[in-house]
Amino acid sequence: MSLDTRITLARPDLADQRLEGLAPAERYAESRIMVCAVPSTAIRAAAAPDAEQWDQLLFGEVFRVLEEKDGFAWGQAPRDGYVGYVAVTDLIQQGHPPTHAVSALRTYAFSKPDIKSRPEGLYSLNALVTIEAREGRFAKGAGAGWFVEDHLTAIGRGQRDYVSVAERFLGAPYQWGGRESLGLDCSGLVQQALYACARACPRDTDMQRGFFPEVAEADRRRGDLVFWKGHVAILLDRDTILHANAHHMATAVEPLAQAAARIEGTSTGGVLGYRRV
Repeated sequence: MSLDTRITLARPDLADQRLEGLAPAERYAESRIMVCAVPSTAIRAAAAPDAEQWDQLLFGEVFRVLEEKDGFAWGQAPRDGYVGYVAVTDLIQQGHPPTHAVSALRTYAFSKPDIKSRPEGLYSLNALVTIEAREGRFAKGAGAGWFVEDHLTAIGRGQRDYVSVAERFLGAPYQWGGRESLGLDCSGLVQQALYACARACPRDTDMQRGFFPEVAEADRRRGDLVFWKGHVAILLDRDTILHANAHHMATAVEPLAQAAARIEGTSTGGVLGYRRV
């Protein structure tokens, strides 16, 4: 059995103790639970600030740290399983579990329960918040400021239509490895929209293609996913897609036929198929 290195907390020299007997390593250790203490931070391919961003952590999300070295923590994000390196300064010890998630596309936290006070953030959709106090329309987030509580939703109370959630990202810049409202990639868009509906979703396009059941092209409908090699889009209807893409460098809407013709002329190639969410 070959383990997917993207979601396996193991290197030749060190691995999670839960992988003993599954992944070969010189040493096994127990991970330490940390959480993201900033609005977002990169999960990188290497312990360097300019290393490729593979994924992101949003505020309040857990990161299981197995090693700290040279200012970076190597570990795994349990929410989608991704392994990589995160700046140590962006992590803190885990406190109480989150009670709410950000349900607005993005929102500020304020230094006081007053919209005229200093804004902090921005905090993106699906960031996790532990409410520790309330005053009027505001809720104090642990390790953050005061959120307008209407922009938060209790954990487990997801939104209903993931396509409508995805449409709120229209115009958001394209960012490789991103899953924040200020910039995200194609699979990040799908994942974030489904997370907002309290639904699980893998991180990368190949993972998503294998996760959702296949549907015939003739039966495609709103909400289905269309896949290319390394790319995914959401069908708004049978003939129109929404996708975060490097052609527009943004989340854009365009005719499926137009996008398919353009993409087929690149190294990505033609449509691989459709999946039902």
